[in-house]
Amino acid sequence: MVEELDIDFALAAYREDGRWQLAELADEALQDIETLASGLRRFPGEGGTIALIGFDEDVFLIVRVNGSILQVLLSDITAADEWELARTAIEHLALPFPEEDDDSAPAGDLNILGDLGMHAMDMGLLIDDHDLYPDEMLSDVAGRLGFGPAFDDAVDLTTA
Repeated sequence: MVEELDIDFALAAYREDGRWQLAELADEALQDIETLASGLRRFPGEGGTIALIGFDEDVFLIVRVNGSILQVLLSDITAADEWELARTAIEHLALPFPEEDDDSAPAGDLNILGDLGMHAMDMGLLIDDHDLYPDEMLSDVAGRLGFGPAFDDAVDLTTA
């Protein structure tokens, strides 16, 4: 069952005719990683489609599909204790589930967007900035990829 109240936003980003497009993802697509990946493959993205999902102003999930390739990055592995979608991300990554006393740490491919300009080191530094909310972190990612203003509008993020 989808935790509707805990998902702040769920967007698909893809390039069509060389321009980034954003679309809101339906709740039905957010049941688990496989359902999400299947939904993302329906978009006509050149170079695949990226899901950007924020949970309860706490954690984000990036899922990228490109044909049969499925990449996942969860900003905090301990999110698997609270959200089913995060739990299925950990299962997909074949990682052990976090223990109650585990520290926050990213799980998955930090270089998930490296070919688009957001390299692993930059992603790691961004995730380590505990002063930022997930929408702010993903706004930075979207800005580096070239669709920052559209992302900010979609998640109602105002800049100072």
